[in-house]
Amino acid sequence: MPTPAPAAAAPKARRGLGGLGRYILVRFALIIPTVLILMTVVFFLMRVTGDPITAAQGGRLTPEELAARRAAAGYDRPLIVQYLEYLGNVLRGDFGTTYTDHTPVVRILLTYGAATAELVVYAVIVALALGIPLGMIAARRRDRWPDAVLRISAILAYATPVFFVGLLLKLIFSVALGWLPVAGRISNRGELAMGQILNPSPFYLLDAIRLGSPELIADALSHAILPALALGLLTGGIFLRLVRTNLIGTLEMPYVDSARSRGVREGRLATRHALRPALIPIITVMGMQIAMMLGGAVLTETTFEWKGLGYMLAQYMQARDYVAVQGIVMMLAVIVAVSNFVVDVIAALIDPRVRY
Repeated sequence: MPTPAPAAAAPKARRGLGGLGRYILVRFALIIPTVLILMTVVFFLMRVTGDPITAAQGGRLTPEELAARRAAAGYDRPLIVQYLEYLGNVLRGDFGTTYTDHTPVVRILLTYGAATAELVVYAVIVALALGIPLGMIAARRRDRWPDAVLRISAILAYATPVFFVGLLLKLIFSVALGWLPVAGRISNRGELAMGQILNPSPFYLLDAIRLGSPELIADALSHAILPALALGLLTGGIFLRLVRTNLIGTLEMPYVDSARSRGVREGRLATRHALRPALIPIITVMGMQIAMMLGGAVLTETTFEWKGLGYMLAQYMQARDYVAVQGIVMMLAVIVAVSNFVVDVIAALIDPRVRY
């Protein structure tokens, strides 16, 4: 009676695949209510102190001109009607036009969103490059002086305000030593050289590579080092402690003890046997860390005049241009929601226990 075994195995495989597919669909479906809730909250909170035209132009126009502009823009209608109209425009891809500089919000998102994405990528690279190897060192030197020094450094890294770290890095490496640029994404000469590209992308490093200019590549990277360090150190400290804690736990697992009894060296045990399970918690929290980075990007971009969404958000908030603020916040919400979705899918593929 050998035939029933394959028949029993097939439904089990189908159930596993269905569980993963259902998990991915549910996580993807959660993106829509997440963005919708945040967009709704931002819309109504922005109007607690009045309509956008009054907030942006209230002291510059006469009461008659202000009333005329409010009526023309439809801000004299009930708030729920304004919300439904705004929601319909967003679904059509129309995020409105700013009141301060009359720029379509979509253009702002496309122009400056790439700069923020570029900075976050640099910061993630810094966080992983520092957090994973230093966390491994701390785990392997558990309760010794290297472990103590690294743990204190990790606490300082994620407890120190990002703008203070940025100012400190500027004072040391830009003002005192003169090694790196003080601010900006690229030098004025580099920006002029970028004008030679017929179809430029919003990513300066990519355009520098397309031009094949080592000087431009070095220029773009040198401007990114300090902002990436300021933003990446925060998450790097968290990764360090996560890797340390989970690697210590994994090194005490029975299968690692079995490999140790066979004479496998401690370094190989850590890198080949224990590291991958220890990295799973890092992957699961990566989405939250990207959200933290986007929050820190506002301060980092302002500190280094890195003209991304965070920098523009600070500028438009000072100008009380609520239309621009709504569009930028919603874009940041989409980035965070999509990042969490991608991280959850990767975690589900790596760890079969992650299922609904």
